[in-house]
Amino acid sequence: MTGERPPAALRRGWTTGACAAAAAKSAFGALAGLGFADPVTIRLPRGGTASFTLAERDLAGDAATAAVIKDAGDDPDVTHDCTVRVTVAWAEPGAGVSFHAGPGVGTVTRPGLQIPPGEAAINPVPRQMIREGIAEVAEMAGAAMDVRVTIAIPGGEELARRTLNGRLGIVGGLSILGTTGVVVPFSCAAWIHSIHRGIDVARAVGLAHLAAATGSTSERAARALHGLPEMALIDMGDFAGGTLKYLRRHPVPRLTLAGGFAKLGKLAQGHLDLHSARSRLDQPALAGLAAGHGAPSALVAALAEANTANQMLAQARAAAFPLADLVAAEARKIARAVAGQEVALEVVVVDRGGSVVGQAAGWSAGS
Repeated sequence: MTGERPPAALRRGWTTGACAAAAAKSAFGALAGLGFADPVTIRLPRGGTASFTLAERDLAGDAATAAVIKDAGDDPDVTHDCTVRVTVAWAEPGAGVSFHAGPGVGTVTRPGLQIPPGEAAINPVPRQMIREGIAEVAEMAGAAMDVRVTIAIPGGEELARRTLNGRLGIVGGLSILGTTGVVVPFSCAAWIHSIHRGIDVARAVGLAHLAAATGSTSERAARALHGLPEMALIDMGDFAGGTLKYLRRHPVPRLTLAGGFAKLGKLAQGHLDLHSARSRLDQPALAGLAAGHGAPSALVAALAEANTANQMLAQARAAAFPLADLVAAEARKIARAVAGQEVALEVVVVDRGGSVVGQAAGWSAGS
């Protein structure tokens, strides 16, 4: 596959939506009598073009199929190297372009997503890219745009188990995603997309209390603490900023923010990206926080010299000093400043064993 990429240290790739648009355009060209374009060039949503080499092609009767192998560049994308196969078939005159899920592509079953329940999980921008490619070919061939577009990803149902699709109510496979057509390495756009869609689904079904957690251990603790349904759980990971900023624009009545001591310690110090490669816990500052709240001098000295955040937590607990509560309170201040005043916010600190060791709550949105 070829295509112009902006210069970067890490190689960029293409979204499943871009791959599907390319395959659909080439398949429709063959169906309309122009043959399979290979390579096939598409226009990207934000300008520029990309070209793709076909991995498969087949023309049989009233349908044509083309496939592209997805190249995610240097991004650790679950769909890297998967086959995006698109079949374009003639439909009834006046039917227009319709979209359908083939094997490995999911179907939406819950409200709140960008696509209504019952529809194939092919997002709006990929749909538009496909329509535009078909329109370009239709004009060249003098053909009608009355076609059924079916997208399949072999093995997609298994790959989807490694995504958040099940929690979002997308069953049967993967989603066809992409707002720019380009995958930026380590941007984790698919994860952030899933966070946003999880909030959308929860709001659409009327859930008043969500829990956003940094990992599975803290998620289980938050769920048990409040008896929350699975649909109320947001797998936030390290993206505290992406979660809280989206909630500012799309608020819910209550949010429990749960995570480990080190992760929430970084949030308490103002970091919104909690990944170890992009933020670090300032342990001397954390020792200073303890000192400012009356910690014994011996404990403050031990905290300042601790090797790890977990050692700091153990030292504070051994001294019966509520360091985790202080971290929760400071993290709550940062989170409320980002999420805004409409969300009543609680922060819960969880240890590695899954026990709640620190908490700061205030269920009045103005508190």
